[in-house]
Amino acid sequence: MRGKIFQDFNDYLQDFPGEVGEILKKIHHTIAETATEAVPCIAYNMPAFKLHKKPLVYFAAFKNHIGFYALPSGNVAFQKELLKYKTGKGSIQFPLDSEIPYDLIKQITEFRIYEVNDAVKK
Repeated sequence: MRGKIFQDFNDYLQDFPGEVGEILKKIHHTIAETATEAVPCIAYNMPAFKLHKKPLVYFAAFKNHIGFYALPSGNVAFQKELLKYKTGKGSIQFPLDSEIPYDLIKQITEFRIYEVNDAVKK
């Protein structure tokens, strides 16, 4: 994956066959189903969604985890729910050896939709 420039989600997905690819597909589907007006794209060389041309969420596969990026505000809003995961300022690591919390991904995406829509109104 390193050094390769991805064009779209399907291009990205080709580098992750098997179980990791299935996880990525389910995350992509979860976000797309939740954020029906969001546009899928590649940003920072990882799958992402934008809403009103603004970043909504990003995600990526790594050796031992799935990185999910909901900007710092998403992490702050879900601090309690994220206690069992390694987090950074705007990043969350979902270990590949544990169940991926698709419902939490949906909730964070819903929060970000509200946040982006609210910012566009102002």
